[in-house]
Amino acid sequence: MSKWPKQVTIKEVGPRDGLQNEKTAISTEDKIAWINQLSKTGLTYIEITSFVHPKWIPQLSDALEVATRIERAPGVTYAALVPNQKGLEKALTAQVDEVAVFMSASETHNRKNINKSIEETFPVLEEVVRAAKQEGKTVRGYVSTVFGCPYEGNVSVEQVIRVSERLFDMGIDELSLGDTIGVATPKQVQELLEIVLKRFPKEKLAMHFHDTRGTALANILISLEMGITTFDSSLGGLGGCPYAPGASGNVATDDLGYMLHG
Repeated sequence: MSKWPKQVTIKEVGPRDGLQNEKTAISTEDKIAWINQLSKTGLTYIEITSFVHPKWIPQLSDALEVATRIERAPGVTYAALVPNQKGLEKALTAQVDEVAVFMSASETHNRKNINKSIEETFPVLEEVVRAAKQEGKTVRGYVSTVFGCPYEGNVSVEQVIRVSERLFDMGIDELSLGDTIGVATPKQVQELLEIVLKRFPKEKLAMHFHDTRGTALANILISLEMGITTFDSSLGGLGGCPYAPGASGNVATDDLGYMLHG
């Protein structure tokens, strides 16, 4: 790479994305202790939990307790994922700094993950974004399966753009594009970003890579060359989606930091 950016933002999603697919129950105390340790590492952003219904992700059923009991460090943004208005109300009670909304570019994955069609999801998220903004919160949007779906296969760039535009129209502050099943190659990343960056400012985009095929760091490198400087990662490469069979964890925060400091 000819020129490294002066600064890269790493958004740690381990306590949420990293744990949501773990089958072994993790105690509330261990989650709190982990987040408190992460707060001491120099990270400036930690996604601490998800306020989803416990029936869907039992591992995060203690979201409110975790969010209210962690020790908050100055200079760190503490975020939480919310699926709907009820989730937002809990996130506001917990006084998180930022909320994140999510949907898929794939119709089938969206139905399995959210139990709604893409068109049915838009008004739900519009309400969440509007209410969060009224409370002075910044809002992040996630679009999953932008490089491929475990049920549909390839996902069109046009569909990624359509969903992304709707989220930006709602008023989100940042959009994270997710390779949910870890199938992207650097060439595919370059081709997608060449189109996406003509529609949206690079400062409002982040990339979210899973490392199923060992290409996550290479994909981040090409994203850096394209001007993206914000990336999601998970300590130790934890992670996965309950509705993305076969996908491995997120790119490891420790590996990403090592590459960037090299």
